[in-house]
Amino acid sequence: MSTWMYAAGAAILSFGAWIGISRSESDAIIFDGTGTLEGYVIDAITQTPIEGANIQFHDAVWFNTDSIGAFKIESLASGTYYVSVSAPGYSSYTEEISIEDNSTIQRIFQLSLASISIADTMIIKKDAEVMEEVTADYVEMESTNRFRLKTEGKADKSYMASPMTIQGYSMHDSDEEFYNPNYNTESYSTITENGFKQPLSDPLSTFSIDVDNASYANIRRFIQYGQQIPKDAVRIEEMVNYFDYTYVQPKNNEPFAVHYELSDCPWNPESQILMIGLQGKDIDYSKAAPSNLVFLIDVSGSMGQENKLPLVKSSLNYLVDQLRPTDRVALVVYAGAAGEVLPSTPASDKEKIKQAIQNLESGGSTAGGAGIQLAYDIAQKNMIDDGNNRVILCTDGDFNIGSSSDAEMTRLIEDKRKSGVFITVCGFGMGNYKDSKMESIADNGNGSYYYIDTKKEAEKVFGTDMRGTLFTIAKDVKIQIEFNPALVESYRLIGYENRVLNKEDFNDDTKDAGELGAGHRVTALYEIKRTKNSYQPNGMSSTPQTQQLKYQSSTIDPSAYNTQELMTLQLRYKDPKSSTSKLIEKAVYNSPVSFAGTSDNFRFACAVTEFGMVLRDSEFKGDATLTEILQLASGAKGNDALGYRTEFIDLVKQYSGVASIK
Repeated sequence: MSTWMYAAGAAILSFGAWIGISRSESDAIIFDGTGTLEGYVIDAITQTPIEGANIQFHDAVWFNTDSIGAFKIESLASGTYYVSVSAPGYSSYTEEISIEDNSTIQRIFQLSLASISIADTMIIKKDAEVMEEVTADYVEMESTNRFRLKTEGKADKSYMASPMTIQGYSMHDSDEEFYNPNYNTESYSTITENGFKQPLSDPLSTFSIDVDNASYANIRRFIQYGQQIPKDAVRIEEMVNYFDYTYVQPKNNEPFAVHYELSDCPWNPESQILMIGLQGKDIDYSKAAPSNLVFLIDVSGSMGQENKLPLVKSSLNYLVDQLRPTDRVALVVYAGAAGEVLPSTPASDKEKIKQAIQNLESGGSTAGGAGIQLAYDIAQKNMIDDGNNRVILCTDGDFNIGSSSDAEMTRLIEDKRKSGVFITVCGFGMGNYKDSKMESIADNGNGSYYYIDTKKEAEKVFGTDMRGTLFTIAKDVKIQIEFNPALVESYRLIGYENRVLNKEDFNDDTKDAGELGAGHRVTALYEIKRTKNSYQPNGMSSTPQTQQLKYQSSTIDPSAYNTQELMTLQLRYKDPKSSTSKLIEKAVYNSPVSFAGTSDNFRFACAVTEFGMVLRDSEFKGDATLTEILQLASGAKGNDALGYRTEFIDLVKQYSGVASIK
């Protein structure tokens, strides 16, 4: 499918109702099993739910969708069934579905409009003024983004926009086009994958760390509902960093520890993989400095769907439950304008805060820039000098008035990061989701970025990961690696395309970079091609220079052949309140281990990376297969107490069932 789902995630599916059942004795055997079919029925154009849609199962048993278009059919015996879906005013749809024992199949059935019958008389308004009354026979769809109203005794007319709505379609008496506010307008920043570079011409690889993990949760949403995944939605570093890795805690007073591991590349036998891991220092939350939080909530009309503002409310309530009496919360909302709903309030008054959250309603256009300005002003007004001062933005990113372009929002947020206030960006919803804008806000505003599609994900962000979500232990963290050309012929940084820095940025303390939260981990992988004989100690490289230069020459220092240093890794970081960076330097040695002897961390990170390359159909995916990914991940699951790695394995299996790449 190429369009977007309506509802939030697998957790919401449990609300699907088994409303109407008709069953003959001959059908009883169908329901003598352990399989489940669940999902939604939605309008193919507006992506809104269709309540009461009929799902006919094997010509004998029928079900109806509930108020959010959901259904759930349980106790199915294994086999192949024909499922027919229909609703008044829509063309019916039939699909052949195979059910296996102990399996759950998820589907979104998207119905296309036939002729839409409407009331005999309707009133067309513009800005609340009655323009005309017409008698309509039907509305005829001309394309996926346009319709024509057929009327008696009048010329055919086309309509667009609001305020009048007929079965989800909005119109007024202007241009001959149809505008649907629910039409799929999601946006993602273009990603051009990092290619291989040679140390002789490009000896330094420099990038900013990234602890965002929004991409993985977003991809999970696509896969769980059988949707086509936009290539630019796949950011491999965010997929890898979604998962925990068992790195050793830092020693002494350093904010993080550096780990590395080197072994064979599972998708390219001619390469090796170097994995670099940073482990942030954990903190005793009970003794941490108090938090000054400002919840900045988008309550515009686009946030009215069940998987947006209602999910925002439950997510923030979960966070409020985790706060201490010394923490404070203010609540700012924005739609057509921005306003303070709740002044800064002690978290000891949880009921007052929760009530303010519960009272939020959606409606209006989206003045995102004004909301950000006000939220930062309030955070600065209530600044705790040695505390955690942070804005938590919850939105679908669909800013449409005021400062709305990516460039304008970037300039605004760059200015605000100087205030000492950090930002956490939480994305919600789909269909009009603006990933590119929210990623830019987080990357340029001393922030982190998450995508929340279910209550379970909200619990992960604001529960399991809360310390890192709220408490920054190092900011502007940059990594620069110098590869030894005697041992490395070429290298490629996997992912981090939008975090790559110029080599001179590494020593420039005015250049922004990523933040590391308490207890957080950052993992990066390089694919490395070795020089001939470089696997042997003191091996001499015979790799020729690729191009003769007229004005300069590149040569290898003879001492490079007499060391087993594969590379030198440098890190720069600032303390959260400082403007001057500190430097850590570490040599990484030529000490590969067999792939079988690598850690679960290494093998699982390779599996996630390989899956990302398959989803992107990367030119560098080599021999990657879904079968190999499953084998790697299953063998590296380790102590998966929270079930995140198991969920990944199930996700790959689900993708395998519909993917064209096997």
